[in-house]
Amino acid sequence: MPKVSEEYIANKRKEIVDAAFRVCARKPINSVEMKDIIEEANFSHGVIYRYYKDLDEVLTDLVITINENNKIDDRLDEIIKKASLDKWEKTIYDICQMQADYMKEVGTDLLKVSIYCDMMAMTDPERAMRIARNLGKEEQSPLLYATVATEKFLNDVIKHNKLKPKSSVDEIIQFMIVTYHGVQTGFVLTGCFQAPHIEGKYKPDSMFKELAKSVILMMGGEV
Repeated sequence: MPKVSEEYIANKRKEIVDAAFRVCARKPINSVEMKDIIEEANFSHGVIYRYYKDLDEVLTDLVITINENNKIDDRLDEIIKKASLDKWEKTIYDICQMQADYMKEVGTDLLKVSIYCDMMAMTDPERAMRIARNLGKEEQSPLLYATVATEKFLNDVIKHNKLKPKSSVDEIIQFMIVTYHGVQTGFVLTGCFQAPHIEGKYKPDSMFKELAKSVILMMGGEV
């Protein structure tokens, strides 16, 4: 076999990962098989296995690619950098609006893959954990960084303003996470199925605005 360049190998792996994304946007990850990706990429069985030893190795690179291409670290850092601890309510609105913008930008296909990843974590946690262990710190979910940074900001706000939150910061963060996933699911359902009973609902801008109001109230502020 003639020697090939690293760029050639990287391009082939990218084609395979791109094919995996298209497959995973159509069907739950738990039901995806290597043959699905082989057919989607239009590669032979031997070519695929020249670059990846198994399906989970492909899925690991898929998760890494998605996370690297959709980071929100810089956006969140900029919001918090400009934040005023005295006018913290505005920052809460800005953080929630940033999440709404992120959701609209990445689109329903990527969000569907995210939902399918969550489903795999629930139905096959050992497999999901194996894949997660292969992710470096810089390859983790963008929302994980957002969770840590937001938690620190809320603690700083409470300390600076001597607030008496109605819920703990941990409970508030968990509420934000659950709400995000709920809006994400509704947004995908609305975009994919056009069902009459959900048409016009689950609009990220308005939903995340309501989340911001809820967080402010839980923090002991006023809206």
